[in-house]
Amino acid sequence: MSETVTLTYLDLTPTQRALLDGMSFDGNHVVDGPPGSGKSVLAAQRAVMLALTGTPAVLLTRSNLLRQSLAPMVSDLCSGSATVTVATAHSWLARWYGADAPRSDDGWYDWPAFYERAALAEPGDSLTLVVDEGQDLPPAFYRLCRILGARTSVFADECQRLTESNSTLLEITQGLGKCSSHTLAANHRNTRQTAELGAWFHTGAHPPALPEREGLVPRLHSLPHQGAVAELLVGLAERSPGRSIGVVVHSAQAQFELLARLERKSPRLRPQMYTAQATAGRYRTLDLSRPGIVIVHRASAKGLQFDTVVVPDTDTDAGTDPTSAELRMAYYVMSTRARHELHFGYVGEREPRHLKEIPRHVLARP
Repeated sequence: MSETVTLTYLDLTPTQRALLDGMSFDGNHVVDGPPGSGKSVLAAQRAVMLALTGTPAVLLTRSNLLRQSLAPMVSDLCSGSATVTVATAHSWLARWYGADAPRSDDGWYDWPAFYERAALAEPGDSLTLVVDEGQDLPPAFYRLCRILGARTSVFADECQRLTESNSTLLEITQGLGKCSSHTLAANHRNTRQTAELGAWFHTGAHPPALPEREGLVPRLHSLPHQGAVAELLVGLAERSPGRSIGVVVHSAQAQFELLARLERKSPRLRPQMYTAQATAGRYRTLDLSRPGIVIVHRASAKGLQFDTVVVPDTDTDAGTDPTSAELRMAYYVMSTRARHELHFGYVGEREPRHLKEIPRHVLARP
């Protein structure tokens, strides 16, 4: 007698549920969606659904912090009959190749060596991969998936490419070969006001439709000195003690300096900080379910969400060309992490020029 499996769904909208149910279990799939459309939730759900067919699935991310965010979600969904491994792409590739995996100068791998290993591999169990924020993996990775014969599902948004080794949607589909394309449209994370500011930085031809949920207009703070950032954060934390506050900064040095100021000023807040340079300990493994302040580098913000987001050092971009696609994508990603409130800050006498042209009804000033 076959076992009856009851599939648990996360809190999906009818549109998200229809997209998930409409994806066949076989073949390759690419799902395109803007921030807040539910890509990470659907990636987790998709991995578990595929694992329930009897083949262990692997859910991959570029970011270790996003991996930490997804792992509890997958754990809640998995039953005894589903096996899903949640890993960064780097760590999974290293395990697949072996301890002698050759590296290249860009921090990835010697892809021709990987292709050769894949081509010579003995046929074995089918490989099932799900990739979240797939635009942050290089095109070479998707060619490897094709050589391996993996059934691969990719959730991506090419307007959020923050890494130097990244892929467009076209490069993903070309690398995988034959695949089905799907689109998510609605933004379920941001308020209309936050999404409107995010649209200011959008690099695509058509910004996503604005959500209906209303909220506060994002605010730009003129900070008299670096220490004022800690004062702003303490005030936000005390005003809303049950909320998560993501602080997104431009460098590891800025992270440690801000953490030190917060711990001196208000140690009871117990702020958390993540840095990719840490290999273990308090700066590597976070409790993202706990409310309070989390300090992250811009490169680690992708895929995360917080009740309140603070970008306190916009002045560090004052010398950058405001039309730069790289700058715009960075601010698009940072802006759209916020569920309820968004705050920008700068130290200095003048507003950074990439913010100066944004009207006051989109970005409020004092």
